[in-house]
Amino acid sequence: MSDTTPKVTGIGGIFFRSKDPQKAREWYHQNLGLAVNEYGSSFEFRNAHRPDEINYLQWSPFDEKTEYFNPSGKEFMINYRVQNIKGLVKKLRENGVTIVDKIEEYEYGKFVHIMDHEGHKIELWEPVDIVFTRMGGETTK
Repeated sequence: MSDTTPKVTGIGGIFFRSKDPQKAREWYHQNLGLAVNEYGSSFEFRNAHRPDEINYLQWSPFDEKTEYFNPSGKEFMINYRVQNIKGLVKKLRENGVTIVDKIEEYEYGKFVHIMDHEGHKIELWEPVDIVFTRMGGETTK
């Protein structure tokens, strides 16, 4: 039986505001070797509990005027990989954490946004990594 404890299992993404996201992607590609696409870079890694499984972390510069980070005015947002997102949201509500929106489900996973105690918007993601593996494309390894 696998562990279904509602909790964070890793980093799913690092998102930050940029004056010129395209230029940022180019700079990181040219200078640091990131494999980039129109969204940023997908970092590929292996799951510690299931080494045959490929997992992903998304690195993305966003336009400095993006509203995606709202209601936070911070320069960055972290996406955490989670298991049992429904159970985690229930636990967070019980702890008085601000839940920004409802859980949304896509082919590649479930998402919800919360606010931490200092006003950082946090994205929680229960991933379906196999979707990215099937899509293919260059990744940063």
